[in-house]
Amino acid sequence: MTAPREQIHPGSELRALMRQKTVVVPGAFNALVARAVARAGFSACYISGGATANVSGYPDIGLITLTEMVRTIREIVDASGLPVIADADTGFGEVECAMRTVVAYERAGAAALHVEDQVFPKRCGHLDGKELVSPRAMADKVSAMANARLCRDFVLIARTDAMAIEGMDGTIRRANLYREAGADVIFPEGLANASEFSAFLKGSPGFALANMTEFGKTQHLTADDFSSLGYSLVIYPLSMMRLAMRAVEDGLAVLKAHGSVESILPKMQSRGDLYSLLDYKPGAQWKYPRGGS
Repeated sequence: MTAPREQIHPGSELRALMRQKTVVVPGAFNALVARAVARAGFSACYISGGATANVSGYPDIGLITLTEMVRTIREIVDASGLPVIADADTGFGEVECAMRTVVAYERAGAAALHVEDQVFPKRCGHLDGKELVSPRAMADKVSAMANARLCRDFVLIARTDAMAIEGMDGTIRRANLYREAGADVIFPEGLANASEFSAFLKGSPGFALANMTEFGKTQHLTADDFSSLGYSLVIYPLSMMRLAMRAVEDGLAVLKAHGSVESILPKMQSRGDLYSLLDYKPGAQWKYPRGGS
């Protein structure tokens, strides 16, 4: 009987990737999209709390539960076989709840999570009207979460939404406090342009995550731009969901207008392409993907 191969902690994989280059991390809003991310050749995958809420029919206001996020993490980890970074919003509660979140995410197979310093109920990072917890309260939460990890290689990312409220100086002060508390990576949310991204890293050197989301406060920068600025991770949290939903809306309009979707068949994923993505061969036994196919 062949012995099972030794498992490498996904956080170890992600850390190794970050040391080599800027890691481009597309968002996957379900397991099928996660398979496509892996098939396209990306080395990591992201789960947005906002996208998870949206596909459940909710806005991004903290309504998704820990249980729902953990189930999504398990599905996406299994389907993609990639290191997965998962959004943990404000940690699903105060310090004790945030500690439980770390353990639950890690047991589900995530490589990393990010937790933010907003007051619950949180708001999308690119909307105005956010409120923050005190820097010390967030640092205490980060410290407790760092100590709760099952493996030290699990990557703890601290997000700060201070830019819109406290400016760059406040953002940097918070970032450095969170690094001291045990955060491996800092995620400065709501920066506007390359100049601000550069200024942030000059004031808070170390691993950092950039959020390249569309229709928000951040101008469009390429992955190469972020690499030249020194960012370790670049997430694209909602890009694939936005593309998919526009295609869905366009398809529904065609069906409503013409009573048929025949005219847009060339825009569809074929049955054969779907089966290929799923590694499914009719008549053959399908292998359940435990950590990717």
